[in-house]
Amino acid sequence: MPLHVLRHPLAAHILTHLRDRTTRPATFRTLAYQLSLMLTLEATRDITTEEKSIETPLEPLQSHVLASPPLVVISILRAGLSMVPPFTDLFPDVAVGYIGLERNHETARARSYYCKLPPLGGRHVFVVDPMLATGGSASQALDVVKQHGATDVRFVCIVSSPEGIAAVENAHAGMRIHTAALDQALNAKKYIVPGLGDFGDRLYGT
Repeated sequence: MPLHVLRHPLAAHILTHLRDRTTRPATFRTLAYQLSLMLTLEATRDITTEEKSIETPLEPLQSHVLASPPLVVISILRAGLSMVPPFTDLFPDVAVGYIGLERNHETARARSYYCKLPPLGGRHVFVVDPMLATGGSASQALDVVKQHGATDVRFVCIVSSPEGIAAVENAHAGMRIHTAALDQALNAKKYIVPGLGDFGDRLYGT
């Protein structure tokens, strides 16, 4: 399985402060944006480009621009919303979709309550969710986007567990996963350890 773990000193620095339980929501949101920006750059490193003829101030030049159609980023609600702005900031033509999955903290299973997707066929599709814990929500969301015609799909998260990685690989063999950290394991309550707690609660102060 193509697993890509972000290796960069700045990423490690940001992740440390995200993990710190004393980090307040406003700072947490800024750090989440910064780390998501780095992950966005890594996850889009090999997207398609095409040649374009331009005139520089000095001479003609054959250069490259992003090829059509635009990218699609799909947020798993609600925490995944924090990872959308880097995509929309860097790629103005990106289309955005949403899949609402709510985790039951007792069963660790997700309930679907919302789905709104743009056309996905023939596009680079990036499914984003900060935490890849059990892999249930991720696998369920990936099922949905494939059912809607996506063939080039990547999953982008901030923190992942070995169990979550294995679950996605089992359900979607060969899925490319980009993460900033591969942590130790899940605890008895299916939270990633050392992890950083409930990302959505820390993001929004709930």
